[in-house]
Amino acid sequence: MKKLIPCLWYTDEGEEAAEFYVSLFPKSRITEVTRYGETGPGEPGAVMTVSFELNGREFLALNGGEQEWRFSEAISWQIMCESQDEVDYYWDALTEGGEPGPCGWLKDRFGLSWQVVPTRLTELLTQSDPETSQRVFAAMMQMGKIEIGELEAAAAAEKEPTG
Repeated sequence: MKKLIPCLWYTDEGEEAAEFYVSLFPKSRITEVTRYGETGPGEPGAVMTVSFELNGREFLALNGGEQEWRFSEAISWQIMCESQDEVDYYWDALTEGGEPGPCGWLKDRFGLSWQVVPTRLTELLTQSDPETSQRVFAAMMQMGKIEIGELEAAAAAEKEPTG
């Protein structure tokens, strides 16, 4: 096997989606566009597929026409971010015309699901103190866009006294 390439099915906005994604991510480009011919099923000359790379990872957008299947949260793309500025950039760009969700999840304007995740979240959740991890997890569960400062504040909070 040479490679695995995700194929994203769009009604007719595959090229627009690919151009949008390529504009957001570094080391990204459209590599090929194919068009329908006389045999269809699309209109002759209309875009059939768009091959593109996001940060070096290959994707294919297929304009397959109307279908009963839609994107769902069952499949999403994680964007691992090193800073709050990066989280803000991807969150703001991808929710424009889309739909914010809980815990760093969102749907973009094409209905594709993404998770905008700061690497700091993973660090805080996987450190050795389970009480700290639980406080961080509880804080994350209250968020839409993940806020690193709030996660760190939850991690630093003292255990609440009992009694």
